[in-house]
Amino acid sequence: MYSNAAFQLFSSNENSNSGSSDSTEPCLPPPPPCIEVLSSEVSSSVKYTVEPVNLGELTLLKGRVSTKEVFALPNSDLVPGVYEGGLKLWEGSLDLVKVLHKEVQLGNLSFSGKRVLELGCGHGLPGIFACLAGAAAIHFQDFNAEVLRCLTIPNLNANLSEEFLPFVTDKTNYDSGSEVHFFAGDWSQMHQFLPHRHDEGSLNCSSEQSPIAGYDIILMAETIYSISAQQSLYGLIKKCLSHPHGVLYMAAKKHYFGVGGGTRQFLSMVEKDGFMAASLVTEVTDGSSNVREVWKLSPK
Repeated sequence: MYSNAAFQLFSSNENSNSGSSDSTEPCLPPPPPCIEVLSSEVSSSVKYTVEPVNLGELTLLKGRVSTKEVFALPNSDLVPGVYEGGLKLWEGSLDLVKVLHKEVQLGNLSFSGKRVLELGCGHGLPGIFACLAGAAAIHFQDFNAEVLRCLTIPNLNANLSEEFLPFVTDKTNYDSGSEVHFFAGDWSQMHQFLPHRHDEGSLNCSSEQSPIAGYDIILMAETIYSISAQQSLYGLIKKCLSHPHGVLYMAAKKHYFGVGGGTRQFLSMVEKDGFMAASLVTEVTDGSSNVREVWKLSPK
């Protein structure tokens, strides 16, 4: 059944004005500088606990850390421009892993030897699945470096540990030599730091020419809630997705009530631009939230 439950973005003190207009967003502070976070920078001062998450035929581990301990924000799922929700495990991330698992089983997708980028990674479960499925390179990006240090890196380590790997069902292509990197910062500047990218001007090459260097697969879940950030996000995707054979898998809610974003609004922007074609992979209407979808997009 469809649920009209609002998407909780702000703390209780900030949420009072969010319903006045779907397109109204707060004035954001300057974004933090873009940096690469080394795997050795994993936080040892924040308590990290882990528990299994059952995804049908697949089981992964999800970490848990305290938002209050990391950001001193005890009541907030997200504070735009300050903390972008990376410590919370959103439903779309689980939807995306399930879809990726199914796509691999059906032969519609292969990660073997591919370059993969997960945008707005948080826990990084889709990217972790890509590692287990044999990706040659997997790069994780999140707005907050603290999320990468306190959650993403420990979560990757936990899921790829020798103790857990025997319980992973789909690891036949897993290669422990995968190239893994972590990047923090705003989407508007992130293309300057990501290793696999191309100049936007080169997008005009024909499909008969050699594919442009870039990421073979881009993954993202719950990243399109903010209308003000969508142009930067879409611009980054175009700069980093391999053309013409790259593919983007996007999991998101159909509407993010109170902030104006959602799959319909985002896909309308994509359609008007004309660079990418989109197809719906699955729709989730489980009654636990408003309608969620997973879309597959690729260059035309």
